[in-house]
Amino acid sequence: MIIQQVLVLLLLWVYLPHPCCTEMLFRRTTEHQPKGFVTRASGSDGKALYRQKRGWMWNQFFLLEEYTGSDYQYVGKLHSDQDKGDGSLKYILSGDGAGTLFIIDEKTGDIHATRRIDREEKAFYTLRAQAINRRTLRPVEPESEFVIKIHDINDNEPTFPEEFYTASVPEMSVVGTSVVQVTATDADDPSYGNSARVIYSILQGQPYFSVEPETGIIRTALPNMNRENREQYQVVIQAKDMGGQMGGLSGTTTVNITLTDVNDNPPRFPQNTIHLRIPESSPVGTAIGSVKATDADIGKNAEVEYRIIDGDGTDMFDIMTQKDTQEGIITLRKPLDYETRRLYTLKIEAENTHVDPRFYYLGPFKDTTIVKISVEDIDEPPVFSRSSYLFEVHEDIEVGTIIGTVMARDPDSASSPIRFSLDRHTDLDRVFNIHSGNGSIYTSKPLDREISQWHNLSVIAAEMNNLKDTTRVPVYVRILDVNDNAPQFAVFYDTFVCENARAGQLIQTISAVDKDDPLGGQKFFFSLAAVNPNFTVQDNEVIVVLFAALKRQRKKEPLILSKEDIRDNIVSYNDEGGGEEDTQAFDIGTLRNPAAIEDKKLRRDIIPETLFIPRRTPSAPDNTDVRDFINQRLKEHDIDPSAPPYDSLATYAYEGNDSIAESLSSLESGTTEGDQNYDYLREWGPRFNKLAEMYGGGESDKDAS
Repeated sequence: MIIQQVLVLLLLWVYLPHPCCTEMLFRRTTEHQPKGFVTRASGSDGKALYRQKRGWMWNQFFLLEEYTGSDYQYVGKLHSDQDKGDGSLKYILSGDGAGTLFIIDEKTGDIHATRRIDREEKAFYTLRAQAINRRTLRPVEPESEFVIKIHDINDNEPTFPEEFYTASVPEMSVVGTSVVQVTATDADDPSYGNSARVIYSILQGQPYFSVEPETGIIRTALPNMNRENREQYQVVIQAKDMGGQMGGLSGTTTVNITLTDVNDNPPRFPQNTIHLRIPESSPVGTAIGSVKATDADIGKNAEVEYRIIDGDGTDMFDIMTQKDTQEGIITLRKPLDYETRRLYTLKIEAENTHVDPRFYYLGPFKDTTIVKISVEDIDEPPVFSRSSYLFEVHEDIEVGTIIGTVMARDPDSASSPIRFSLDRHTDLDRVFNIHSGNGSIYTSKPLDREISQWHNLSVIAAEMNNLKDTTRVPVYVRILDVNDNAPQFAVFYDTFVCENARAGQLIQTISAVDKDDPLGGQKFFFSLAAVNPNFTVQDNEVIVVLFAALKRQRKKEPLILSKEDIRDNIVSYNDEGGGEEDTQAFDIGTLRNPAAIEDKKLRRDIIPETLFIPRRTPSAPDNTDVRDFINQRLKEHDIDPSAPPYDSLATYAYEGNDSIAESLSSLESGTTEGDQNYDYLREWGPRFNKLAEMYGGGESDKDAS
């Protein structure tokens, strides 16, 4: 207690003004000085000096914090020049803590602190003092303000804002790499002494880390710290005030430091050779197995890319990297065949995808291994010799005739016998059957091309000792035509003729059809079933023309002048067919004129409109005689304005919509009043004798009448 009082007195001696010790003097100004107030001070000669018209100038009172004495702590003394010591003056104190924390002796002006004061709570107090006449209660001095400043002592230790810190630093960092900075604060007055001067030191974590004493920065202290050897470190840092000297207060904190990963380890396969197995029936894309190279690193530093770099199975297998597991998945690229090859060898490489150039010196960041893949044999279904079969057979063959044979074999080394059967869903009428032992297909019913020209069958093959595994193959059977159908007239003909019809007048054009389809095209021969002197039939083997009894002409007439023009007669009997599209009437293939399209010549009897190239249809075999005749006469009479209408009859016989042969009409050819010479018709052979008699050499009907 005595020592503490001595220290207090010593501090008071240092900080309080010496001329009046703890007694504070007043100075006056004109603004605040009542009459009779003086300021007393000691001069150099020891005499009192009196100065008028000056206000009070209070010095600060100083008080040590954390006083532990039993008595009130003395602060200082107030004294007025008007105080004669007779007790006539009264001192009054007001302001921060007046009357509670600070009390004043109203007679003597002594100020005391009633309790311990903590500078960290409040560093100074501002108070006001006044001296009044006790009897009149009038102030003898103006009210003045003064400050009591609390002097600091080292009563606070340094503290860290966090009890635990978390930090990280890359592994293999060079010595001195900054990790983290920690900072402690001290509540003591930094402007007074060393109470708040903090120094840092490391209590735990050496020799791996160090701390800068002034800044609190933690740095690495050991080279080549490897995360794979040790990842976590706990470092304890101390902060001590008083500049770290003995007697200073201290605080500590803990820093948990983690070494982060860098790519300083290459991938490594655990085995030099890996064996895998796969059934030969595995479909393309099947995952056979996986390989994995281990990497001591983590995260992206452990990411690996796999590839096949060599081996005899590079075209049979693929490998892909599974990102989540970092495995290489081997998949099948092509179908396998145990009987062809039973073992494949692959050389697989694993390489890091993120390589750190700082660690190239550690070697290549990749590794290789050998993968051997064994193919397992399974019982495979039969294999046909072809992917499909096509058989052609004539419709008139006898029932039971073999139309063809399918062949299949067991691809397994056991080579089991094969059993064949027909899928009856593809042969509901049971027209065909098959020998189960040799695959020969034969007929079980008569064939008729006119009913069904194609039969699409499905043949099933299975091993004798394993009927569950089957294979199918399509079999297409084409029925070839034979001439087993008589011709029929295309339509029912109901023909009329006028009683005054001219001899040789065309009455009806007749055509026929046949269900058969011989390779040479249809050829029909027409004749009258009964002889009739009034009519005659001209057989052109394509169509037949029915004429009235012929009569020779005596005079040639220009075309399209007679009221009984042959074209009108033909039209009047409603004989025109459906054109080229009317395939039920007759086959016009022989009258087609491909040259008319190929030469692209414009006919004079066609109105020049937009020309459409007709769609070509499969041409029927030509009748050479008719074709040559039409082509020759067409060319001659297209340039002859007085040509007879050789095509007027053909117009109603074959021409229809979009005829490939185009129109053979020469009706628009120029006509002349001169006679035409048709004697050349006799040169065309017996088929044109009737026409020659009608137009050649005789007089016309008009002249005869």
